[in-house]
Amino acid sequence: MRQRIALTLALGTRLFAGDWLTFGHDPQRTGWAFEETALNPQNVADLKLAWKTKLKNEAYSLSALTAPVVASRISTAKGVRSVVYVAGITGTVFALDAETGEELWNHPFKYVVQPGKGGYQGTFLCPNGISATPVIDKPTNTLFVIAGNGALYGLDLGSGVVRYGPVQFVAPFSKNASLALVNGVVYTVLAQGCGGGLSGFYSVDVRDRHAPVIRQMLLSNTDTAGIWGRGGPVIGTNGRAYGGTADGVFDPAAGDYSNTEIAVSLKDLSLADYYLPLNWQYIRRKDFDLGSASPVFFGWKNRNLLAAGAKEGVVYLLDADNLGGSDHQTTLYTSPRLGNDHQVCCDGLGIWGGLSMTRDVDGTTWLIVPMGGPPAADGPKFPITNGATPHGSLMALKVVADPKTANPVLDPAWISGDFDMPDPAVIANGVVFAMATGSNEVQRGGEVVRVKTNHPAVLKALDLQTGKELYQSGSTIESWVHFSGLAVSDGRVFAVDHDSNVYAFGLLPVGR
Repeated sequence: MRQRIALTLALGTRLFAGDWLTFGHDPQRTGWAFEETALNPQNVADLKLAWKTKLKNEAYSLSALTAPVVASRISTAKGVRSVVYVAGITGTVFALDAETGEELWNHPFKYVVQPGKGGYQGTFLCPNGISATPVIDKPTNTLFVIAGNGALYGLDLGSGVVRYGPVQFVAPFSKNASLALVNGVVYTVLAQGCGGGLSGFYSVDVRDRHAPVIRQMLLSNTDTAGIWGRGGPVIGTNGRAYGGTADGVFDPAAGDYSNTEIAVSLKDLSLADYYLPLNWQYIRRKDFDLGSASPVFFGWKNRNLLAAGAKEGVVYLLDADNLGGSDHQTTLYTSPRLGNDHQVCCDGLGIWGGLSMTRDVDGTTWLIVPMGGPPAADGPKFPITNGATPHGSLMALKVVADPKTANPVLDPAWISGDFDMPDPAVIANGVVFAMATGSNEVQRGGEVVRVKTNHPAVLKALDLQTGKELYQSGSTIESWVHFSGLAVSDGRVFAVDHDSNVYAFGLLPVGR
């Protein structure tokens, strides 16, 4: 039973095929659209650009639009529609008809407060705008979003009218990652001291608009230990939220939890558990912090598991109910190095963004890992490879039982063809979708160089069983994208780029 529960939306709304309510599809950040049936390995090669819509949003540094989220059966001024929502870095939320790309409404936020002048403020690390992917609450017909001034708003899904807030939730112009919503409580995380906000988990109970209850679990006394993986708070079905923290001091007696996979209670954000890698001092010295990729929570053989990985290129399997065991440093399984042979932090090598998982019709559990750069020369051998991968790849590993201990281990399955800096994968009906973002993640030379040395993104679709490329979008997407994500809804795949375009790829009707 636990295995099945862990693959549904945690204690939340019934999902339809047209719903992608949060980053990574569900609060566990699996990336698995398990209710999707329109797309499959046999027809995905027929994907076409259904529409492209340019939004009035000015990119700032490396940031432009949040990852899309989608809600079906929404009553709008144009009738009942499936609607795609994105937020722009400069402070506007947009709602588009999922069928046509027509803009249904937009809601610009107006700020009185100005950004501070911290060390990172105004850089790609602290981009002074909306950084967190919004989250949809279908029962209340609300889109929750953190505006650039740190206030939480609830916008009506059909009209964009403010239905909740504003409630001052986090520091103005802080850097917060994707929102999650469980049982009437909105969660996010902060990183890198942007806006003076301290790193940690944050929540607000939105069930009573007149009495919001805000909680914090701070993980650092400075600007370190931030959780900046793409998925933000990863919500388990066991009453805990998880995240991987960035570099800094590890001193739990003083309240500093850098370089850890950490768990807090959903009820009050109190510390529940943590895992500290045995080589954490090496990780700190090399700037391989665990913040670069979000973990994923899932059920397996009546156990709750957390899979995590980061810039070092190593994947951990952890007992989500007992992170790190009694000494906080014991995994169920630690993989060999899968990538980043150069052992450098800031060249886009290793695991970035977030891990994804799915389960196939035979009941096999798969992890999909986005790897920047080539695979490790001395890493595990994958039975199936799909060509050279100098720029990056997706790696698929099966979660299987160790015959001696019955603990979960990872069995390499395949490596995709080349991806020019892959984003986290999403999976639907046996098809793995991911963007080759084209983003230059080499941090030497500054932001100006990075903005000018990118390549247009490419959407790719792979067969789950083999990693074989079934589709790629060619030159359809105009520009690159940094730190975004995909959504799959009712036979369509939605993406954004740095030029503030929203794209829909789908199976077009015969004759169109």
